[in-house]
Amino acid sequence: MKPERLQKYLASAGVGSRRHCEELIEAGRVRVNGAMAKLGQSVTPGKDRVEYRGREVKPEAEKVVVAVNKPAGYLSACFRGHEEGWLVTELVDLPFRLYPVGRLDRDSEGLLLLTNDGDIALELTHPRYGKEKEYEVELDRPAGPELCDRLQKNVQLADGPARAVRASLVGPGRLSVVLAEGRKRQLRRMLEALGCRVVRLRRVRIAGLRLGELPLGKWRRLSAREVTEKLGRGSEERRSQKAEVRTQNPEAKKP
Repeated sequence: MKPERLQKYLASAGVGSRRHCEELIEAGRVRVNGAMAKLGQSVTPGKDRVEYRGREVKPEAEKVVVAVNKPAGYLSACFRGHEEGWLVTELVDLPFRLYPVGRLDRDSEGLLLLTNDGDIALELTHPRYGKEKEYEVELDRPAGPELCDRLQKNVQLADGPARAVRASLVGPGRLSVVLAEGRKRQLRRMLEALGCRVVRLRRVRIAGLRLGELPLGKWRRLSAREVTEKLGRGSEERRSQKAEVRTQNPEAKKP
């Protein structure tokens, strides 16, 4: 077999996203053939022995993507760190090593994906792909259209400016917000910077996949067709084409 980047190998073994695996390598928590691994190192599957947390890890042949309706109080992580809470991976009963795709902070709820597929995780989280995430937000006070306008412009945060792709009012103190990047607690920080406090935050869509009627705390495995059509390359293009048709023909039936 051909050599591949160590972080890609680890991601395909269900250790975490490629970016997270890079952090693990830099932290000295990965070993290759008994020696501490280095970032940028390549390994050959079936030839090199790769260990994480003292145990050998191997890529899983069967790729899995699971949708979870994460309750508040659960951590988007595989292992407990300093933050208190239950692990979202504990909600899923499957014989695979799965990890969360992206972030959904402990106090937030809604759609979160778990996978052992490093390629789909990279596509859904890397900024260059611009995959949309849609949120329903409840604020501690009524809001007007000017708040939506400000969210769609640059909001200055400690780690740089941020903006929403779209933002609209859906009720008194209730917003629908779409982001195309996923910095830590980004939407909460954007609203705090504009003088608002979030009472409830719920993610309802990732790319073309909607949370739908999945009950809180439950999960379901996605079909290969769903992964390809709703999460993979082309899902955003299809959404954009449908949105353009509706704009040109307001009477067109919504999908």
